[in-house]
Amino acid sequence: MDMAERTETTADADDIQELYERARKAFEQVEFWPQDKVDEMVAAVAWEWQKEETAEVLARLAVDESGIGVYRDKVSKIQSKTKGTLWDMKGAMTCGLMKEDKEKGLRIFAKPMGVVANVVPSTNPESTVCCIGLGLLKTRNAMIVSPHPRTQGSSYLTVEHGRKALRKVGAPEDLMLCVQNSSRAKARELMAKCDFVVATGGAALVRVVYAAGKPCHTVSAGNVVSIVDETADLKAAASKIVRSKIANNSASCSSENAVALEASIYEEMLECLRAEGGYLCSTEEREKLRAYMWPDGKMLNRDMVAKPAPWIAEHAGIDVPEGTRFLMVLGERVGPEDRFSGEKISPVLTVWKWDDFSDMVERMKEMHRFSGEGHSASIHSERDDRKVELAILANVGRVNCNMPHAMANSGSWFNGNPFTDTLGGGSWAGNMTTENVNWKHFLNYTWLSEPFPEHVPSDEELFGDYLAKWGSD
Repeated sequence: MDMAERTETTADADDIQELYERARKAFEQVEFWPQDKVDEMVAAVAWEWQKEETAEVLARLAVDESGIGVYRDKVSKIQSKTKGTLWDMKGAMTCGLMKEDKEKGLRIFAKPMGVVANVVPSTNPESTVCCIGLGLLKTRNAMIVSPHPRTQGSSYLTVEHGRKALRKVGAPEDLMLCVQNSSRAKARELMAKCDFVVATGGAALVRVVYAAGKPCHTVSAGNVVSIVDETADLKAAASKIVRSKIANNSASCSSENAVALEASIYEEMLECLRAEGGYLCSTEEREKLRAYMWPDGKMLNRDMVAKPAPWIAEHAGIDVPEGTRFLMVLGERVGPEDRFSGEKISPVLTVWKWDDFSDMVERMKEMHRFSGEGHSASIHSERDDRKVELAILANVGRVNCNMPHAMANSGSWFNGNPFTDTLGGGSWAGNMTTENVNWKHFLNYTWLSEPFPEHVPSDEELFGDYLAKWGSD
């Protein structure tokens, strides 16, 4: 179906109750399918989505609709996320008996949730459908996608390719459905109707999702600070940071928003960043950029989100050299009085200097309390004590070491983070999990329990160490 046909049928296709009933019927057809049939349909859909021709069409439409991002980066992301999600699930048991503990008389059975509303963002309107969609198929759930209004065509087309693959292997195509003419009102209605919700978006969306009154997984905003110390390979660190920073014009919530440089390597690291195409704004240029990025002093200018650095500079009235790939500004204060300390969703990087690592970690935590708490942090260092200190003290779900953060955070072929586009921020961000949301988060479990010989532990077994040290008084 082309875009014209899609528009003509929109009015008839968006009855939320009807969509739910269709999805529910498809779900009931596969609810008790065996693992081999489930894995076959998952492979079919993944194969269709990762095809070069499919990824190219989806990426082109996403860029054209949204006006943000980089076409080739989106093609690569669709393919990598689809293949990576499939790889993470390879061999996983999601149907029937999941685990057995004969000693405790337990058998644990995996069960699906039902019909899941998948609310997707304009930044990743295709790959989010792919990641969540494969996880839901693997767990025998049905999915109804609620696209962002700006990118509803690319989300819809992604679902249509998935439906094509389902038909090919004889699976019910209504396991994947999509709202065609999306709106906030329809998204709320869909979330309230479905059995479960997964929503990828910022804090405002989290509140809307919880108001729907259904169990859900939501995500947090990002504000990655990448700490660099004197033990790091500075050229390599700069290359990795910039590779991540400019990918898809920083549309990812996992893109570095700031670098925090140890004083002893501050100037050298700045030169490394300049060599990678960075332009450090003067005080006057910083003010021009600030006024353009936050016209009212609070809300980020959506017109500049995920636009190229030269485009942003031109619209802010700043002359930059040819070959500029990203802009840099010096950090001044932390919090709402300096918006550069928060998430920017653009190739703009804030630069901080530090002498004491522990003080810098505390400063980063303050930044996260302002913007991005629960999401993630980055460090380039050879000191394991610093990596561990950051992991222990930072209120984030992920700490990535010596890697391009946007590529590593949501799963890659060079680290162990699960592939996803949906990153939990835990209780810090009002989310249910700090994990990378994937197939494991879309299952219910039934515990079948049988009796074994009773054993009630003695006080010695329970309190022996305590009693030996403190006595029984």
